[in-house]
Amino acid sequence: VQLQASGGGLVQAGGSLRLSCAASGRTLSSYGMGWFRQAPGKEREFVAVINWSGGSTYYAQIVKGRFTISRDNAKNTVYLQMNSLKPEDTAVYSCAVHVRGSMDYIGEADFGSWGQGTQVTVSS
Repeated sequence: VQLQASGGGLVQAGGSLRLSCAASGRTLSSYGMGWFRQAPGKEREFVAVINWSGGSTYYAQIVKGRFTISRDNAKNTVYLQMNSLKPEDTAVYSCAVHVRGSMDYIGEADFGSWGQGTQVTVSS
């Protein structure tokens, strides 16, 4: 499966962006999906995960209440709605398949088929 993230850009603090992760080559409907981000000079960190049906989600504490992960299996696409953005949200955002499957395992090694990321820059 090939994943392509899009929707990033430059936004002022307090603004919103909606990222999309489109898949090709394979249907995503049987897999959980996740979003990670990597800021300059920092390690990649977990942001959010959603199960195959969209009925279960989990967020990193630092984005909980501001970000919403969702999916449209008919479009083979996963989304990340980001509201109340802060300068510290600036990073390259990437999506990946949750190959481990269980919400108990959300480390970077539990995801695969990483897509090309999209840059999000939040100005103060």
